Amino acid sequence: MSSTRVPVIGIPVRLSAIDAPDTDPRVAGAARVFDAVVDLVRTSGARPQLLAPGDPLDGCDGFVVPGGGDVDPALYGGPADHPALYDVNQEQDLLDLAVLRHALDARLPLLGICRGLQLLNVVRGGTLHVDLAPGPVVHDPPAETGEDWALHDVVLEPDSRSAQAFGKEALPIASGHHQAVDRVGAGLRVTARAADGCVEGLEGTDDTWTVAVQWHPEAEVPEPALRAPLFEALSRAAAPAEIAC
Repeated sequence: MSSTRVPVIGIPVRLSAIDAPDTDPRVAGAARVFDAVVDLVRTSGARPQLLAPGDPLDGCDGFVVPGGGDVDPALYGGPADHPALYDVNQEQDLLDLAVLRHALDARLPLLGICRGLQLLNVVRGGTLHVDLAPGPVVHDPPAETGEDWALHDVVLEPDSRSAQAFGKEALPIASGHHQAVDRVGAGLRVTARAADGCVEGLEGTDDTWTVAVQWHPEAEVPEPALRAPLFEALSRAAAPAEIAC
């Protein structure tokens, strides 16, 4: 007979939400969606493992790098004094980058969400738009609207892992970002875009399950059925081989 161990998915904690949760409503928002990510990992059939700085990474079968504050522009040659920057946290960058590099070096399944996509691009030598100019697609709802998310559609590449997970090539998504991919990093390909051309998905070009999306699949809008597929696909990819017993 044989048994299969439940996969362990590592998730780096959001340090700003722990250290100063009330300084910016966006920090509190990141904490809420972090909790949703943890819940979705658990309901996908995996065991979430929260990772703090210095924690060992070797016991994880896969990783999620979730959303949060802005990436330090020094990491990609961007302007350090741009007025739109918020919650730049070097300790968070170090933690998330350590997780990303470990996953990539060990060829372990990886899901990046929003900031996680941006950091994946940066760690691969890519760059970011430090602040998107206004355009035909709203990617971040203005504060005065009181809305948590901007809702719009994305189109997925037919042969992408994301399209496989969702079983469709276009879907409505919940968006909340003012930065985005500029130059795509090495070993990555664009697998999703918004109508204005903004990069909404990246995947690795090798056979490792490396998937990142600019939107927030953990959000409860616009369609609840679209929350689970990426987390379930990650858990399947991270599932250890059967153990003889």
